[in-house]
Amino acid sequence: MLGFLYKYYKKTNHKFFSKDKHFAERLQNLIGFVPSNIYIFKLAFYHKSTLNNSPVEHNGIYQSNERLEYLGDALLSFIVGEYLFKKYPSANEGFLTKMRSKIVKRKMLNYIAEQMGLDHLMMEFNQTAISQSMLGNALEALLGAIYIEQGFEFSRHFVLTKIVKRFIDIDQLEIFDDNYKSQLLEWCQKHSKEIDFKVINKFKVDKRDRFKVGVFIDGVEISTAEDFNKKSAEQIASEQAIQHLGVKEVKETDD
Repeated sequence: MLGFLYKYYKKTNHKFFSKDKHFAERLQNLIGFVPSNIYIFKLAFYHKSTLNNSPVEHNGIYQSNERLEYLGDALLSFIVGEYLFKKYPSANEGFLTKMRSKIVKRKMLNYIAEQMGLDHLMMEFNQTAISQSMLGNALEALLGAIYIEQGFEFSRHFVLTKIVKRFIDIDQLEIFDDNYKSQLLEWCQKHSKEIDFKVINKFKVDKRDRFKVGVFIDGVEISTAEDFNKKSAEQIASEQAIQHLGVKEVKETDD
């Protein structure tokens, strides 16, 4: 009996017994518990671009955090959607959809992940430059791992208390539109301008695709930006174009 208890204690308290002691301690500070399956939490921080350098191997298969990211993305979308549904009982579907999009969009998740210190954890497991987009992916993957380990109710509590209420100003989000590409498109339509987003260059950085995107209005290049994600590069370039053109910020209302 004592032998069984020792094995169980050893399995569920990595911070005292396993070679992953340091990682488990940092996880406990972040998520509030020591995981019994340390593997899936290590996996949450492995980006696919690093597999050839320091892969996570499980049952003979090299894996990244993409599957956990998929699970966490779906989980986060539902929890935030449910939260907004209850918070705004009279709001229409369009308003709720826009608000959810603002919360779960990549730029917001990248910011939250950085504030949580996920960039430091990722640097332990990836032999490549850590980009902003990788941070948001890791946050979603971490949520997927938490769901597998603790179930839905714990995951919901974690998302609402450790993410939404801690890092997001809901009232500010109601009136702020940070979809710069959409704002720029609306401005061009209003002023009868032709706008085009062109990939000027695509190249490799640390074995990853990086895109240089330009914003062209009436055939004239207004701004350019680079990122590992083409859509993100378009948003950055659009924000720069808005500043250059003096486009006023678009305020949203609940129609």
